[in-house]
Amino acid sequence: FEFSGRRYRADTTLDIDLQRLILNSLDTKHSRHIGIVVLAADTGRVLAMISFDKTASGTNNCTDRRFPAASVFKVIAAAAAVESHGFDADTRFKYNGGAHTLYRSQLKDRDNRYTRHISLKKAFADSINPVFGKIGARYLDKASLETYANRFGFNRSLVFDIPVEPSRLVSSGDAYRRAELASGFNRETVITPLHGALIAAAVVNGGRMMEPAIVEKISDRYGALLYQARPAEIGRSISRQTAAVIAGLMHETINTGTGRRAFRRYGRDPVLSRLNIGGKTGSIDNSSHDVRFDWFIGFAEEKQGGNPIAISAVVAHENYIGTRAGDYTRMIIKKYYQSLFAKRAGKS
Repeated sequence: FEFSGRRYRADTTLDIDLQRLILNSLDTKHSRHIGIVVLAADTGRVLAMISFDKTASGTNNCTDRRFPAASVFKVIAAAAAVESHGFDADTRFKYNGGAHTLYRSQLKDRDNRYTRHISLKKAFADSINPVFGKIGARYLDKASLETYANRFGFNRSLVFDIPVEPSRLVSSGDAYRRAELASGFNRETVITPLHGALIAAAVVNGGRMMEPAIVEKISDRYGALLYQARPAEIGRSISRQTAAVIAGLMHETINTGTGRRAFRRYGRDPVLSRLNIGGKTGSIDNSSHDVRFDWFIGFAEEKQGGNPIAISAVVAHENYIGTRAGDYTRMIIKKYYQSLFAKRAGKS
């Protein structure tokens, strides 16, 4: 590139093979918007960043906050509840009514023959709105939700090599509004796909959130190094112990919960079976109900704990549900580690 009449070379952090695979796999026929970000979770380096927008070709959906966080926010609500109230994966809750509705009546403390009893692990995996509604209304006040959302990067400008909009948290002192927020049952709290990847990365990274980077280094025309990216920590979102609990909840999501369809039989896959994988799904219509936002944020790492990556994918489906966010995520994880294992085998 050229600046002030001088030429420079910028090397990116992108994995070109991974970037190309995702680009060639995009289902643009049935999607209005797509944003996909892949990070090295322990360094924040961007391995892939893919945007598609049927309505505005110049839009970078990876850094745009137009997308409601939906049930992705359950990660923050669960982390706040675990860390501030000592809940764990086996803590029991009860609810009445539908699993994916959220009425004021469902926040009442009932116990009758229609009452369902469920663990936090299963409530998270199956994305049970009334349980997280109760957590928001009864256990997490406005200050607590804001504190943990801020720790995870909401309402703050991310330091990044290209402009990125801050994800926006809209909180309230009203109990039902807190219930909506904690369960992701609103459209006011919005998030960028880049931020979604950072949230997943913080979980697999033991609670530490790293600054994202897409520029690896900059050299002048003679090859002299002018800039070299260094891993930088934004801050600690949650304790290592809390992160381990949330990672377990996210693992349950792909094992038995809302992510199991995308990851069916992954334990038999020669690549995926060698990994620890976790995720969180989310879905909500836009206000005009002509688009369905479909989220998947997740992570993967080798079973001994090495080479962690984080993925965030959002797809705005139109009339027909095409390739889902979870399907993109599985493909990305398999491709990345397949290449990693092949390179390792070649070196050995």
